[in-house]
Amino acid sequence: MTDLERLTLIVQTLLANKPSPPTAAEIRAEIAAIRPLCLGVTDDQAETLALEFETRYVISIRPAAALQDPFTPWLDRERLTIDPYYWARYRDLLRDKGFPRQVLAELDRDTDRIVGFLENPKKPGAWDRRGMVIGHVQSGKTANYIGVANKAADAGYRVIIIIAGIQNKLRDQTQRRVDEGFIGFDTAAGIQTAGRSPLGVGGYDLRRQPISFTTATRDFNRAFAESLSVRLQDLGEPVVLVIKKNPHTLRNLIDWLQTHNARIGTDTIAEPMLLLDDEADNASINIGQRIDEISTINGLLRRLLTLFERSCYVGYTATPFANIFVDPDDEDDMVGDDLFPRDFIVCLNAPSNYFGPERVFGGARSPVVRDVEDHRDLLPMSHSKDHVVTELPGSLLDAVRAFLLARAIRLMRGQQDAHDSMLVNASRFVAVQRQIRNEIHDRVRQIEASCRINAGRPVQAALRDPELAALHRVFRELYEGTADQEWEAVQSRLYESVNPVRVMEINSRSADALNYDDYSDVGLKVIAVGGMSLSRGLTLEGLTVSYVLRRSLMYDTLFQMGRWFGYRDGYSDLCRVWMPQEAQGWYEHIAESNDELREELIRMQRIDATPRDFGLKVRSHPDALMVTARNKMGSSRIHKVKIGLASQFVETTILHRDSGVLEVNRQAARGLADQVREMGLAPRPATQRGGGRLVQDVPVRLVDRFLAAFRNHPGSFMTEPEPVRRYISDRPEELGRWDVLFAGVKRETTKSLITELLGFRLVCQRREDGRPEDESMVMVTKKQRVASRGVERIGLTPEQRETAREKYRQSNPGVDNFPDRIYRAERTKPLLIVHLLAIGEEDEDLSSELPFVAWSLSLPRTSRPEQTVAYVVNRTWLQEQYGDDDTDDDPDE
Repeated sequence: MTDLERLTLIVQTLLANKPSPPTAAEIRAEIAAIRPLCLGVTDDQAETLALEFETRYVISIRPAAALQDPFTPWLDRERLTIDPYYWARYRDLLRDKGFPRQVLAELDRDTDRIVGFLENPKKPGAWDRRGMVIGHVQSGKTANYIGVANKAADAGYRVIIIIAGIQNKLRDQTQRRVDEGFIGFDTAAGIQTAGRSPLGVGGYDLRRQPISFTTATRDFNRAFAESLSVRLQDLGEPVVLVIKKNPHTLRNLIDWLQTHNARIGTDTIAEPMLLLDDEADNASINIGQRIDEISTINGLLRRLLTLFERSCYVGYTATPFANIFVDPDDEDDMVGDDLFPRDFIVCLNAPSNYFGPERVFGGARSPVVRDVEDHRDLLPMSHSKDHVVTELPGSLLDAVRAFLLARAIRLMRGQQDAHDSMLVNASRFVAVQRQIRNEIHDRVRQIEASCRINAGRPVQAALRDPELAALHRVFRELYEGTADQEWEAVQSRLYESVNPVRVMEINSRSADALNYDDYSDVGLKVIAVGGMSLSRGLTLEGLTVSYVLRRSLMYDTLFQMGRWFGYRDGYSDLCRVWMPQEAQGWYEHIAESNDELREELIRMQRIDATPRDFGLKVRSHPDALMVTARNKMGSSRIHKVKIGLASQFVETTILHRDSGVLEVNRQAARGLADQVREMGLAPRPATQRGGGRLVQDVPVRLVDRFLAAFRNHPGSFMTEPEPVRRYISDRPEELGRWDVLFAGVKRETTKSLITELLGFRLVCQRREDGRPEDESMVMVTKKQRVASRGVERIGLTPEQRETAREKYRQSNPGVDNFPDRIYRAERTKPLLIVHLLAIGEEDEDLSSELPFVAWSLSLPRTSRPEQTVAYVVNRTWLQEQYGDDDTDDDPDE
């Protein structure tokens, strides 16, 4: 036994015997006390060990929130009769794999709650229930639904069907997770019992095993199932099937079930069935290769449920703007026979060590995200399948270098046997992916050759090599000062870092596969180049660096590309994501919207609201437009969308470029400033925000006059004046008095635009033109952001601001980067922000220009029932804003 192994064993025993979970300080104190007995343990190894124990003992997680329709609880009543055989095996497996103690306890509680929302499988007669579980991207949804499957099997569910995405690789990966966590052996060797070695839970107890009709290498096959001559009702253990979301496979399964398993004289099956739909938003019309095919899948899933007299459907998703929420045209149809979760919705929380959107995109200058601006000529966002890749953008080469550097630093941290992955998602076409893969492969091998020859030399001599000099430059830009090693030490590990790295093409036509289990002892070191296969559900273990050039702005498609979210214990400071600024803006916006809806669900839980109430809220959210409009318009040119504006922030992100219109808008702003002065409401300096001026208790009629006079660009959809004015006029008691901020900045230079247009001196906010090549409009920054972060606290009292922050801290402990929506929730009056903008580059002299006028609204909650206003979507606008569908439409993908 090595000194490190001895130290690990002793400290593990000491910590396990503590009456309560140890703190990080207590963990380090125990390690320091035992180290004199284990002199061979280095400081780096001791710190790595401390981080591992922190992951196990210190990580925390909050309980899930849930909504349900009235339902008679059954699980606690039946618990005495339930043998937790399957769950006990799975719990022990997760514990021994290092699941943090608090997280494992919460998983136990959450899965109990979900299973309790299912129907009692022993209940006689016909029944069906529909539910949904909302998680985070790459946060542990699979672990949750495997836990649910184990507990459902213990309770008496006889058939468990898991629908695992639309890609073969994703289905195979899910089957392997089910093999390890539920079945207990590797199904790749076949489903016969003879000669099989135990796997995962099978190493704890093999007295009983679920029966699988699918394997890690083969989806459901009707001919094979028929050859077994076995009926579901004749089997002594639960049956589990992991099925790809594919019409052909689903039809085969339905036909086999109907032909061989229905009772004589009926088309239905008596055994209680649980259908777990992973990536549930991908089961319906909002995304897919063809609209008609996705509609077919939706219908087949519903038909599959009707084959069973007793069934439960649970959809798992990270993106709640799914078809199950937004598809019904009539609100009364929402709880009909479709897949809407009419009975319950559970919203899971991520553990405190989750590397999520707040960590990646939070703050004004996130150290994680890097801009991509050099791709347009070499890898344009939109290209054909015949595009020729002549060379790689410098930003992609730097991303590759960052990955190799991060690997070297992880080696120095004692993580040499861990998986290391890089994601490159820059094209939807297989042929282009292959070219990118080959270019990266050639460059990695060049770097390897340079490192083999020169990385062992003294620093000055080594840096004469161009490849090593480029690595050194990237190290200084990204990791110097944040990593725990100096360049000389990193350089000495570069060859060891680069040598095992493989560059793989991950799509349906390639022979490459991300079989991490095959490298469990040494770790797989891979740069994965692909498209849709990398965008949905597929887990990249040890993902450190990501490079994304995808154009899709569809809500769920874009967010699901975020494979970089997950758990990065011991190397989160090394993670980097390269993407264009426009995409960064969309990710930030979508993450904010997701958090809004989670908080709304928690609020609804407190007032005993139902899933239908939450469904209506989701459908009326402005971002539902991205899911509904494109798919409901069909061949029509216009489409009406009903949107709720309560507790929303809307702003004019796209402006006219026409000089006449710009002058009209300047006069509208001047008119508002003059009118408030005439009423004796002189603008005063906004001490809470830069150099702006604030006016309080402005009558709504002045705000309405400004909105009516302002000429909105049709590209700024949410600020179309008529729906906004209609919403305001319908609520005179709630929106009768306003705070108005004329926004400006304190800092000025000789290049600043300073104006007295409003009757007082104002230093204009500077914003770049996000689309300077477009002569018809100005996009306010590539991220389409006008207001600065924190502006929505303007007008609130210090007590209101602190109340908002304290509420946020309660659900987000340790976070001090407060989103604006928390202040919006405390507003009693709406806020209008009038922006006078200097449009141009950061260092451009704009002192002689005229300002552009834009506006933002922060609207408080309404005490009235959720009401919507109708917006008319123009198909041309939709295509201009969101582009064409960005699914992987290579026929062989």
